[in-house]
Amino acid sequence: MIVFILSTSLTFAATIMIQVAIINKSPHELPAYQTDGASGMDLRAWLPEPVTLAPMERKLIPTGLYMELPGGFEAQVRPRSGLAIKKGLTLINTPGTIDSDYRGEIMVPMVNLSAEAQVITDGERIAQMIVAKYERVEWQQSTLLEDTTRGAGGFGHSGAH
Repeated sequence: MIVFILSTSLTFAATIMIQVAIINKSPHELPAYQTDGASGMDLRAWLPEPVTLAPMERKLIPTGLYMELPGGFEAQVRPRSGLAIKKGLTLINTPGTIDSDYRGEIMVPMVNLSAEAQVITDGERIAQMIVAKYERVEWQQSTLLEDTTRGAGGFGHSGAH
């Protein structure tokens, strides 16, 4: 179901709310927005005991969450900036994509980029998830592309300033 909420302020803003079926096998609260302006919802670790990540070690961290996204939507799993800067913990596949036809547990692929071992505890906020609409494309094979000012200029093409 899609619910439309329209702002009544002078500046027009439309928010589309979608309802997503979710199963939570963990004892933790559902993913939630931490502020009114947040685009991502925090995901929490669901661990029977703390997990230690050695420097450069990677592990999948379970969340206990399973969801059913509607067609045309994906969930993007991204690092939390606080964990990245304070502990050197980030995600190895970022943003990770959860497709609308996936029904398995949401798992977070974490890596420790710091020089010391880092501990992840049960209930800790380990990543953020953004649900986004996407469009599918149909390729139109061509032998010529329209010219632009940039053209084929690649990495660093626009300069440092």
